[in-house]
Amino acid sequence: MSKKVVLVTGSSRGIGLACADRLHNSDWTVIGASRRSTSGAKWQEITTNVDDDVSVHDVVAAVIAEHGRIDAVVTCAGWGLAGAAEHTSIDEAKAQLETNFWGTVRTIHAVLPIFRNQKGGRIVVMSSIGGLIGLPYQSFYSASKFALEGYAESLAYEAEPFNIRVTLIEPGNFHTDFTQSRHMVATPDGDPYRVAREKAISKMERDETAGADPAEVARVVAGVLNISRPPRRVSVGKVDERIGLVAKRLLPFKLFERSAKRGLGI
Repeated sequence: MSKKVVLVTGSSRGIGLACADRLHNSDWTVIGASRRSTSGAKWQEITTNVDDDVSVHDVVAAVIAEHGRIDAVVTCAGWGLAGAAEHTSIDEAKAQLETNFWGTVRTIHAVLPIFRNQKGGRIVVMSSIGGLIGLPYQSFYSASKFALEGYAESLAYEAEPFNIRVTLIEPGNFHTDFTQSRHMVATPDGDPYRVAREKAISKMERDETAGADPAEVARVVAGVLNISRPPRRVSVGKVDERIGLVAKRLLPFKLFERSAKRGLGI
């Protein structure tokens, strides 16, 4: 039997790169799609921009032309934006959602007709714990991930009759170059948020630097793709971060909020 084919977006770095490497070593035919090349990649690379309809369409068409099928897609393309919500321009906010949310939507919508014709397929959406717990001074990053949570959950109902399975992966803090590549919102003179913003962002960066190995996320993704009935959601990361998801569901919100503020550095 030929290997199953998986398209991984955002494969040039971080979690996307770890997923592409893991799946390649797990006997998948991996096509890694990103804006920039990956040094030493053992899997097939293809250039794409998930912000652009034509670029995404062309990548999917190229994969079908060469391999004849796509069995799974793992959407990891994304970036971070940090700063006070009030000082974030509408253009910056739109750019954040253009990649993190609409880029994922574009990719999935491009493969859905293929999956239906094949009578099956797997969709793995890279969300975040920040898609379930709002992150201060990352409001539009959280908004993009909250949007993915609702979209993917709704899509799962529609896609299931066609044997298409949808799973959301919700990582906590992982040690990647995501921290260094984050876009910071400009701050005005006399910024009233300065003290709280600097404290929260410094805490966030320390947690990311001390974060877990992205290979752990890749291990979870590979597991999800290799079981017959994958879960809808899987959180992955350090225990104390994942406990926050349970606490938000179970605790009175005021109590959860007090605890979350301490953990988020505000």
